[in-house]
Amino acid sequence: MADHLIIDRATCAGHGLCYGAAPEILDCDEQGDPVLIADPIPKDLADRAKHVVNICPERALTLNSG
Repeated sequence: MADHLIIDRATCAGHGLCYGAAPEILDCDEQGDPVLIADPIPKDLADRAKHVVNICPERALTLNSG
């Protein structure tokens, strides 16, 4: 099963830590909000995806399997 990163846009405050830490997975839009560029998450980036979930100060990211 593939992992998918979920962004809670209502919770996200746009700090940019996620796309700064994992530019292979996330980028930002014109407003500075995160945008997924790798979905599903490739297996070789699974640890990086877990890391960005953990560093989000707003807890706006979750990782779902399947």
